[in-house]
Amino acid sequence: MTGEGLRERKKQQTRTALSDAAMRLFLEKGYQGTTVAEIAAEAGVSTKTLFNYFPGKEDVLFAHRRQRIDEMERVLAEQVRSTGPVEALHRTAECVLTWIGTGDGPGLEPNAAQARLIMSVPELRSRLLSLLWELERRLAVVLHEAYPRQLDLVTAAAAVGALVGGMHAAVRACLDRGDPVEALVPAAERGIAVAMRGLDHVVAPLQ
Repeated sequence: MTGEGLRERKKQQTRTALSDAAMRLFLEKGYQGTTVAEIAAEAGVSTKTLFNYFPGKEDVLFAHRRQRIDEMERVLAEQVRSTGPVEALHRTAECVLTWIGTGDGPGLEPNAAQARLIMSVPELRSRLLSLLWELERRLAVVLHEAYPRQLDLVTAAAAVGALVGGMHAAVRACLDRGDPVEALVPAAERGIAVAMRGLDHVVAPLQ
C-alpha cells in the first residue's frame, strides 16, 4: 500500500473511531449531555483532531449518512447508463440497502440505533430532513439529465421523492412500533415495492 493509501486508511479509521465513540456516548449520556471534548477523549484523540474531521458533534453523527448520499448518487449515475429510469432507481435503492446491511457502512444495528436517536431529538430530525432534501435534489438532477426528453425535472423529482419517501416512511413505521432490526430491511424493501408500483404507471410509458 502506498503512503497516500496508508494515510487515507488512517484517516478513515479515525473517522470511524470518532463516529463509534459519539454513538456510545449519545446512547449512554444522551445527545444533549455529550460534549465534543468527551467524544474526542472517548476516541483517544484531541479535540483539535476531532475538529479537523468534523465541524461539530452533529456532523460526527451524520457523517456516514452524507457518505450514503454520495453512494446513491454514484450508483444511480452508473445505472442510468444501461437501463430505464424506473429500473435505475430500483437498482440504486437495492444497492444502498445492501451497503447499509453488509457493506462498508456502520451496519444494521448501529443504523437502527442512530435512527432511534435522531427521531428522539428535534434538532437531529431537522438535520435529517435537510439531508433527505439534498439526496432527493441530487438524484432528481441525475435522473433528469440522463433522460431529458422523457423526464422533466419536476417529474424526476417526484419519482425520486416517491422512492426515498417510501423507504424512509416504511422504516420509521417499523421503528415506531419497536420492531427488531431484522425487520428494517424488509420494511424498506416493501416501501421500495410500493413506490415502484406507482412509478410504473407514471414513468414507464415515457421510457
